[in-house]
Amino acid sequence: MAILQQDIYDQRLRALVAPPRWQNPKPADRYNLVVIGGGTAGLVAAAGAAGLGGKVALVERELLGGDCLNYGCVPSKALLRAAKAVAEARRGPEFGLHLPADLRPDFAALMQRMRRLRADIAVHDSAERFQKLGVDVFLGVARFTGRDTVEVDGVRLRFSRALIATGGRPVELDVPGIQETGYRTNLDLFTLTELPRRLVVVGAGPIGCEMAQAFALFGSQVTVITHDRKVLPREDPEASAIVKKAMEASGVRFELDGKLERAERRGRDRIVIWKRGEETHETPCDEILLATGRRPNIENLGLDQAGVQTDQRGVVVDEYLRSSNSRIYASGDVAGKWQFTHAADAMSRLVLRNALFFGRAKVSALTIPWCTYTHPEAAHVGLYQHDANETGLDLEEIRIPFEDVDRAVLDGDAEGFAKAIIDKKTGRLRGATVVAAHAGEILGEACLAVTQRQKVGALSSIIHPYPTQVSVWGRIGDEGMRRKLTPTAAKVLRKILEWRR
Repeated sequence: MAILQQDIYDQRLRALVAPPRWQNPKPADRYNLVVIGGGTAGLVAAAGAAGLGGKVALVERELLGGDCLNYGCVPSKALLRAAKAVAEARRGPEFGLHLPADLRPDFAALMQRMRRLRADIAVHDSAERFQKLGVDVFLGVARFTGRDTVEVDGVRLRFSRALIATGGRPVELDVPGIQETGYRTNLDLFTLTELPRRLVVVGAGPIGCEMAQAFALFGSQVTVITHDRKVLPREDPEASAIVKKAMEASGVRFELDGKLERAERRGRDRIVIWKRGEETHETPCDEILLATGRRPNIENLGLDQAGVQTDQRGVVVDEYLRSSNSRIYASGDVAGKWQFTHAADAMSRLVLRNALFFGRAKVSALTIPWCTYTHPEAAHVGLYQHDANETGLDLEEIRIPFEDVDRAVLDGDAEGFAKAIIDKKTGRLRGATVVAAHAGEILGEACLAVTQRQKVGALSSIIHPYPTQVSVWGRIGDEGMRRKLTPTAAKVLRKILEWRR
């Protein structure tokens, strides 16, 4: 458990999500649903099934709340908010605020704030809360012993249906010397109490970019090394470029197209050795953060005893999130291509319908958005323009820069854009990308339009308060309507107006 044993807030966290004196209940004769894993996917399923009247058991081997609460979304976004405050303070002269030139963040204080807020939020994921919801909470190690049985620390649980929601963990790099040199992942990054003077981040995906920018703003000398040729490699190229530029302005240095060769210790320094082409480079640092992806937690679960097939991506499931054992389902990071808390939530709601009520809801029907919480944020839903070839659709884009949106200009956050991807044949909104402050919130209307299969013109019917950044969708809707106005239609309208003069 990567928490600080002597910290009062981490002690409160543990008391809520892994109570030291917790007594596992006497098991029922048979459960409607046994959930293995107490992260988002497991908690949503357990609470939902119990709320619908089912007899439910929930098993967690470490900390209830999983990655999101303990090592992921909650602590990282607390740090990102602190980093944003630092960035805003540095921009003070732009707004007529002249602050001391030696203004520096108190790293210990901002980390303590993170731990305090995490402990406050932990009450929602606590063992006691789920017990009160009617869930039998077992803290221990679960292992399948048959096609309809699970054993938890010697106690047998029988089930009608089970859900594997064991999540994932950071990928471990097979790089010579990395183990001996020492490194951090998101599992222990948030136990830091002193700011590293020099930080190397390996990987330029969402976690790597978010933490690189935050620590640079806190005062670390941050170098990001990645084998990719751009940051956020899965994102819209224009979005990636804007985020990179903003991160560089925050003090992050990028080494793109770099391949790690080895790591070693030299005195008190950690040295990362990497290559670009035929040239070898060395970057000294005080801490190394590995942010190169995740792998599923499928080991030591007795899945062979249960007849559950797996592959390198996790539990193999069908469209209904059902495994090769029709009694057992999987949800969240252990079974999905989307490594997001909100995706785990949506998948578990789907499992409840399919596993308990004979539903036929398909995971492929889900519309999953995502957001990287750098400043500016980069958020996306649905298709990209480059998906045209794969889908066979004739796609076009409508792009509005935030320099044309009054609220963004007034806030001093005009760099960025909103972009809608349109099916030219039907006029339907098929995807959207936003790069802006609060892009995750701005994306909401596009998420609704894509999910509900609405045409882009529907966006122009929404009346927004003025001034707001979200009003950009009205502008995009108006542009979509203008594009529908063919020369012939325009000529007819002019004739009508001339007649009515």
